Amino acid sequence: MYLDEVLKQRSVTAADPVLRAGASAVEGRQVRWVHSSEVLDIAPLLRGGELLLSGGQALATATDERRVDYIRELAGRGVAALAIETGPSLPDIPESMLVAAESNGLPLFELRKVAPFVGMMQEINSILVGQSVELLQRGDEISHAMAAELAHGGGLDEVLAVLAGKTGTGVRLVSPAGLTLGSAGAADGGGSAGGPETGGSGTVSSGTVSSGTLSTTAVDVPVRGVLAARLELELPEGIDPTFIRVAGERSVDILGLALLQRMPPGLKELAGAELMRAVHSGSQPWRLEQLGAAAGFAVDGPVAAVMIRSAASGRLRPALDSVLAGAVPHAASYADKLELIALAGLPREGTRAARSLLIEALGSLEVPEGSAIAVGPLGQGIGEAAWSMAEARRTLDLAPRTGRASGPARQVRDADAFAAERLAAESIDAGARRDFVRRTLGPVLEHDEQRNSQLLQTLTVWLDSGCNTAQAARELHLERQSMYHRLQRIFDLCGGDPRGTGRLVGLHLATRLAPLP
Repeated sequence: MYLDEVLKQRSVTAADPVLRAGASAVEGRQVRWVHSSEVLDIAPLLRGGELLLSGGQALATATDERRVDYIRELAGRGVAALAIETGPSLPDIPESMLVAAESNGLPLFELRKVAPFVGMMQEINSILVGQSVELLQRGDEISHAMAAELAHGGGLDEVLAVLAGKTGTGVRLVSPAGLTLGSAGAADGGGSAGGPETGGSGTVSSGTVSSGTLSTTAVDVPVRGVLAARLELELPEGIDPTFIRVAGERSVDILGLALLQRMPPGLKELAGAELMRAVHSGSQPWRLEQLGAAAGFAVDGPVAAVMIRSAASGRLRPALDSVLAGAVPHAASYADKLELIALAGLPREGTRAARSLLIEALGSLEVPEGSAIAVGPLGQGIGEAAWSMAEARRTLDLAPRTGRASGPARQVRDADAFAAERLAAESIDAGARRDFVRRTLGPVLEHDEQRNSQLLQTLTVWLDSGCNTAQAARELHLERQSMYHRLQRIFDLCGGDPRGTGRLVGLHLATRLAPLP
């Protein structure tokens, strides 16, 4: 159901909605569900495509920074739109939220009249459920027709022809390496199965993107847990992309069976896929050692986890595999919804240098805007792979709060560069952290708050640079004399120049912990 259709429903019009930001993103935006919540940390619990309703109570008491983060988190999660009811607690939507919504492409509506959210959810979600059931039934009919073709001896091209005919689209099945395995309909284009085709550079796993006059929906096709291909469906104008996506997703099992007849995966591939699922779920070391040996990893060899969060995780996997193949002796990867994970087996000699080269290589990976990459700390043996993965995930969670990034092009987060934050977040009570920061940096924080200065940022950059004043000035784009003036003011507030004293480590730790909640 499109967002503009949702806005025409009686329960919604009763709230007198007006669009305040993100107008360019409204057209063609689909709503998967309507949800109501006052929880500001709701984004991780959403799947994307929701119309989120808020009464504004929590936003009214939140800091401006938290409000902006709220918008960014919702946009990053793929929420269809946010509707905020204004009233006594929140008379107006803050300008900072409108700016953030506009820059992040999130449609933001103001509900100017009081209307029951329950009524909105009941009316719209009932329509959405009915539409979903109808789409699933149509998708199942197509899947059954494809299964019948396969049962009567049809091959991959014949099965794809059924899908193309039933949906009115052009379809193509592409290997992770970019080879066309089969095609039918408008996507056939005269290419022969197995011939080299680059294709799919603008597609998103289980998503839809525009390319010229056509849109393309892409769905991953696994075989026994191993990514074997990507199904691409080209949508002529006027065809419902939701129906095409459902049809593609319902056809995955049949296409997997057809692929299995042609190219069954080997034991090593199956073990690699199972290993990555075990690493992702945090399995016990003995289980990882068992699967690692079968997947070709040295059980006691050093490893490092890689985690990529991206809406295009499925599409990025071939590129990631290519980078890993050129950077490390052995690796395995696995795509799971918005996360693409990998495990890199590193050489026993020059291990840390090899890890640094891996980070550098990942910096060249072309990822969509909003994606993030982290490399976990070294694990001494496959049994520590789940720990390295967990620390990579923790790094991605912490990095946006700190405002710091590390690695080439600032797109790769090195877990080692966030060691202090990771340890503190895991082992130190939040109240104790805040108390330590206040006692250590109180005068600096008060100066920034009262005078809108940037002394904390200056001190952080200077300490991170190893107290290299010239380097810190370059990073902050300051004249050297201005940098000296700022440092002197900081020293006056903190009790003198900390270099050569035992206070240096405490100050540095406090600057690293200050951004944490």
